[in-house]
Amino acid sequence: MKVSIRDLSKMTGFSPATISNALNHKKGVNRETAEEIFRVARETGYLSANAVTKIKLLLFKKNGLIIEDTPFFQSLIEGFEEECHRLGYEMVISRADQRDADYENQVHELLREQGAAVVVLATEMMDGDLEPYKNAPCPLVILDHWTESMEFNSVLINNADAARMITEHILDNGHTEIGYLRGSFRIKGFRSRFVGFQTALKKRKIPYKEEYTVTLGTSLNGAYQDMLQYLKKRPKLPTAFFADNDMIALGAMKALQEMGYRVPEDISLVGFDDLPFSAISSPALTTLRVPNKEMGKIAVRRLAELIEGIATDAITKTQICPFIIYRNTVKRIS
Repeated sequence: MKVSIRDLSKMTGFSPATISNALNHKKGVNRETAEEIFRVARETGYLSANAVTKIKLLLFKKNGLIIEDTPFFQSLIEGFEEECHRLGYEMVISRADQRDADYENQVHELLREQGAAVVVLATEMMDGDLEPYKNAPCPLVILDHWTESMEFNSVLINNADAARMITEHILDNGHTEIGYLRGSFRIKGFRSRFVGFQTALKKRKIPYKEEYTVTLGTSLNGAYQDMLQYLKKRPKLPTAFFADNDMIALGAMKALQEMGYRVPEDISLVGFDDLPFSAISSPALTTLRVPNKEMGKIAVRRLAELIEGIATDAITKTQICPFIIYRNTVKRIS
């Protein structure tokens, strides 16, 4: 005999309305209640074992140089978790390191777990790294990465337009000699930011000068050490730098100050991400704020559409737009 919602109500002690809301991922049902309802629903056969009740956030690592224990990713994960809870899904964090000998087997197992859908935090991915995720048997969304082949639903930062916008802010303050602090590990996001940086220069008919490009490590200390070694050679410097992210900008700023340069009096500087450190650095860093918490939530909502059959067959690429946080590291020179 088929189990009904009324039967589930008697078994769990929750009202039929609560049972219905939980099974349909509606608001207002707390996590513990929802988990108990789903457990009983599966055990009694009311809910198929294949029904998705869990969302996995898969943290992909290529070398771990970008995805670190930083406030940027902590905030993104916090938003992800909040939206899973709001929609009634269990959240699980998994990790897959491409350097592991059994990496592809790990991915195969993760994508085939019954009752689970997957969001891949793919910040460190390079072209071709999504190959093992093609034709995944579960609902799948890629976060902070995309492919030109347009095979995957993706949520990512609008890197190019944001970098163009903040470079135009430097130009609006009279700078025409602008350098680029280039992250040594060339993730797709950094490459897109470089395109935006170049676009801003081209629009103003200002040439990009290779001699003003400095390649730095992507950690705070790595950027500091690399910039220090570069400055010791006493190179000719531009009047301003655009950095791939705040970690690079802050590390470079420390090196500049140690070598006697004043920011922004001698060198102006901007970053990307608006990490909490950037508001309290001396001087406070002008940068781009990414709504990273909302970015995590949007990825969950897109996945929920796929799970619940709301989405059409259309593949979507959702871009999150950063905005400038004006602080104290850009000097007006004309």
